[in-house]
Amino acid sequence: MAIAVTLAAAVGLAGAVASHAAGAVGGLLKVRLGGDAQQTRLVMDLDQAASAKLVSDGASDGHAILVLSSVSAAGGLQGAGQGLVKAWAIDQTSGGARLQLDLAPDARIKGRFLLPPADGIDHYRYVVDVISAPGQVRLTSAKAPAATPVALKLRPQIVPTATHAIPVSLTKVIVIDPGHGGHDPGALGAQGFEKDVNLAAALALKERLERSPRYRVVLTREDDTYVPLEDRVRIAQRAGADLFISLHSDSGGDATVRGASVYTLSDKASNRATRFVKRDDWFMKASLTGDRGVSDILFDLTQRATKNRSAAFANTLVSHIDGKAPLLRRSQRDAGFMVLLAPDVPAVLLEMGFVTNAEDEQFLRDAGQRKRLMNAVGDSIDDYFAEATRLAAR
Repeated sequence: MAIAVTLAAAVGLAGAVASHAAGAVGGLLKVRLGGDAQQTRLVMDLDQAASAKLVSDGASDGHAILVLSSVSAAGGLQGAGQGLVKAWAIDQTSGGARLQLDLAPDARIKGRFLLPPADGIDHYRYVVDVISAPGQVRLTSAKAPAATPVALKLRPQIVPTATHAIPVSLTKVIVIDPGHGGHDPGALGAQGFEKDVNLAAALALKERLERSPRYRVVLTREDDTYVPLEDRVRIAQRAGADLFISLHSDSGGDATVRGASVYTLSDKASNRATRFVKRDDWFMKASLTGDRGVSDILFDLTQRATKNRSAAFANTLVSHIDGKAPLLRRSQRDAGFMVLLAPDVPAVLLEMGFVTNAEDEQFLRDAGQRKRLMNAVGDSIDDYFAEATRLAAR
């Protein structure tokens, strides 16, 4: 899940980092298709420059994947295809806007390039060319052609018709992290250890989310095993998580203190994320090599955008929990917890209540009450992605 950006785009955004980080992610304006069974072109109209990483050219299985960094496609778009493209979908991932193409047999992506505003067109265009090439599996990267490209009649493709089945997926990946486990039991309550409550809640939330085909759920642990904190973050990154939620049960010296709270990454801990990435930068290698200034700008923008999304989800989560479980007076907090450090995955840590408080522990160990709480968490996830879709449709 490498993240890259063109030099011109990064330098152009440098002055905006401090005051306009959230707006630095460009938007997808339109998708157009043209061509025939020999060559098909897909054009994405963008409101700023961007580059992309080719995950798969489609030669092996007919499913091509391209991720455009610093591009927003919140809510997703999809449509029926034309020519060699049978169907397409674009959704938002932690690395940027992900384009998925369902290709005809023997088709593959031949080349791709960015066209700047020119000749009366006031926006950028990212062009993807697909060709029919039986027996050829090697990808040849292409730059913007020097000669005039083949004229293709392009038509907008924004919403699929009801008669077309879209095999590509806009499923959101939710990673649930039951805190502690194995030889790390967590806090001790009167009835047992925190780790067991956390796992029971995670399984209840997984069941709630899997009622809907909109989600693919990944657990960092499914039983009483120990998973190192860094591995929990890596699990989310490898899964291409759209959201990471770590479930914990709080503890304190005062047995009268009770209530749930939600944590997001603190500003003070942000520099730890940089060091965390540099120790094992397999998912951001492209952004942390080459020009140091460009890399720093990109990393900062990525992290700030992720923190904004995390804060938005935290707000939604607290509003849904309110009334379903007691809340601490200051229910939204920030901290430098390791599981929140991924700079490209929106993440929160939910302290569901205090196992050191008799009422909270009883609440969390009651299957019915726990299910009610996790249903509220599931509702908050629904609303979070629905809001992203609403904003994208403006």
